[in-house]
Amino acid sequence: MQKLLRFSGIIDAVNERIGRLISWLVLIMVLLGVYNAVTRKLSQTIGMDLSSNAYIEAQWYMFSLVFLWGAGYALKHQAHVRVDILYSRVSERAKAWIDIIGTCLFLIPLSVLIVWVSYSYAADSWAILEVSPDPGGLPRYLIKSVIPIAFVLLIVQGISELIKQIAFLKGQIPFPRSGHGEEGV
Repeated sequence: MQKLLRFSGIIDAVNERIGRLISWLVLIMVLLGVYNAVTRKLSQTIGMDLSSNAYIEAQWYMFSLVFLWGAGYALKHQAHVRVDILYSRVSERAKAWIDIIGTCLFLIPLSVLIVWVSYSYAADSWAILEVSPDPGGLPRYLIKSVIPIAFVLLIVQGISELIKQIAFLKGQIPFPRSGHGEEGV
């Protein structure tokens, strides 16, 4: 079990680094959004277009990266939306079982399905080097590649969470809480 917990720690570290890196995209995305809004109004005032579809699409791409690649980070930190009606009222052992069942029946199968479907979606886009139909737009094949990668990251984080829940049930680590699943590793 210790080897699995070390593996879980590696997965956690990867998603932690990715989450911290993409958090900077939020600042860049906001600044780009301000630029887009200001130039749109300024362009109307001076009668000359200062904006570009590339800037607007770059903002959209950054949002996609934050949302998709942040999913594994959010799972690691127990930040996903969950129906807390039952979960908040049960013991830690019951919570561990709920997490294990939910991960095995829903998270991993759905994520595998999305990887399977989105892989061909991204591969088809790469095959034609798809670009935006808008003038000055960005390549689409790059952002479409983000989808399967995001769900692979989510799958491996789900596996990490499974390892920690099983280790808890075996009495090897304390109950894994928000981002503190490395105890006992």
